[in-house]
Amino acid sequence: MSDTSDSVETRITATRSELEQTLDAIEDRLNVPKQVGKLTAKVQSSYEENPVPWYIGATAAVVVIGGIVAWAIFGDD
Repeated sequence: MSDTSDSVETRITATRSELEQTLDAIEDRLNVPKQVGKLTAKVQSSYEENPVPWYIGATAAVVVIGGIVAWAIFGDD
């Protein structure tokens, strides 16, 4: 009888541990400020390693936005 009780307690402890880990992971993913911090660190690291793609992307964004503004201003409607 004691073996069964120990087995049940062991399974309960393992299940509690798994639940705690799952809840911690969910909390980590839903913590917006923490996720923004991670993203900011990743972006800064990427920019420091090679800024050229960032320059190209920024230039492309300016061209696209400028094109949309010009189309809105000079378009025939």
